[in-house]
Amino acid sequence: MNDSSWGAPPNGGYWGPPDQGLAAGHAPAAPAGPAYDGQDAQQTRPMPLVPADVPPSGYGRGDQDDTRDRGTARPSGPLFRDEMPQEPMTPPSGAPQPPGQPEQPGPPQNQKKRAGRDLRAAIGVGVGLGALIIASLFVVKAVFVGVIAVAVVVGLWELTSRLQERKAIKAPLVPLAVGGVAMVVAGYVRGAEGAWVAMALTALAVLVWRMTEPPEGYLKDVTAGLFAAFYVPFLATFVALMLTADDGPLRVFTFLLLTVVSDTGAYAVGWRFGTHKLAPRISPGKTREGLAGAVAFAMAAGALCMEFAIDGGTWWQGLLLGLAVAVSATLGDLGESMIKRDLGIKDMGTLLPGHGGIMDRLDSLLPTAPVVWLLLVLFVGAG
Repeated sequence: MNDSSWGAPPNGGYWGPPDQGLAAGHAPAAPAGPAYDGQDAQQTRPMPLVPADVPPSGYGRGDQDDTRDRGTARPSGPLFRDEMPQEPMTPPSGAPQPPGQPEQPGPPQNQKKRAGRDLRAAIGVGVGLGALIIASLFVVKAVFVGVIAVAVVVGLWELTSRLQERKAIKAPLVPLAVGGVAMVVAGYVRGAEGAWVAMALTALAVLVWRMTEPPEGYLKDVTAGLFAAFYVPFLATFVALMLTADDGPLRVFTFLLLTVVSDTGAYAVGWRFGTHKLAPRISPGKTREGLAGAVAFAMAAGALCMEFAIDGGTWWQGLLLGLAVAVSATLGDLGESMIKRDLGIKDMGTLLPGHGGIMDRLDSLLPTAPVVWLLLVLFVGAG
C-alpha cells in the first residue's frame, strides 16, 4: 500500500495522475472548514426562500434584524393582508360592465315567496266544502250529522291505510268505521253519555276483531286502533254535541269559522313576516309570527261571533274563545305533523286537491272541537 493512499492528496490536493491536476484547469479543493473568512460570509450569505403565505423572519414582529436583508429577497406572493388581490366586485344591476370582462349576474330581482301548495285548487276546494257544510248545517241538522260521519269514516280509512303502508300496523278498519259512526250519532242523540258508551264499545270491538288474526303484532295493532278511535271519531263527536243546542248551527259555525280564521291568519302572517321558527323539528314552515297572526285573527273573529251570533255571549268571552282556538288548532296541526313525520309522508291522502287528504283538514278541527264545546258550555250554557 502506498503511503499516500490514506494521507493528504498529492499535487496540491488533487487525487489523480500527477499531470492532470492543474493542467486540466481544476481549482484546488476547498478545505473542510468555511471557504471564506467572516467578513466575506457576512457579505455573500445566501437568503433562504420564504413561503408565499408566511412572512420572512422579522417582518412585522419587531425582531432586532427587521431591517436586515429587507431588499435582498422577497417571496413571489404578497406579504401583508392589504396586499392580497381583491375579488372583482359585482356591479349593481343595470350598471355597464367594464370592457373586456364578462357580465356578472346580479342578485335575483323581485324574488317572492311561494306557497308550497296549489292555491287555486286549495281555494276552490275550500269554497266548495264550505258551501256544502253551510248548506247542510242550516237546512237540516241530521244532514250535517251525516257529513260528520262521512268525514270520520274517510279520515279513519286514510289514517289506517298510512299506518299499514308505512309501519306495517294493521289497525282494524271495520270496527273503527262502524264504531266511529255510532259515536257521532250517539253523541247527537244521547249526548256525552251516549258518546262515551259508543267509545267503550268501539274499543272492545277493536280488541275482539283483531283476535281473528295471528297474535304477532296484536298489541301494536290494537293500540293503534284505540288511538285512531279516540283521535278521529271521539273528538269529532263534540261537533255533534254542539249541534244539539238550540243555537247549535251557530255554535258549529262559530267553531268552524274560528278554526279557519286561525289557520288563515297563521298562514298569511307567517308567509309574509315569518322569520322565527316555531317548531322547526316538527313543522319547519310554522313561525312564531304566524302563531301571533293566528291568535290576533281568531280573537277578533271570536269577539264578533260571541257578540253577534251566540245568544248571551259577550265580546270578551269571544277574545278568550279565539285565543283558545288559536292555541288548540296550532297544537292539533303540530300533532298531525308529528304523525306524518314519523310515517315519513307529506300528506295523509290525495282526496282534496291543494289540501291533501281529509285528515289534513281535520288536524286542527278535531282537537279544537272539545275546547270550543267546553268554553261555550261554561260561557252560555249547554243550550
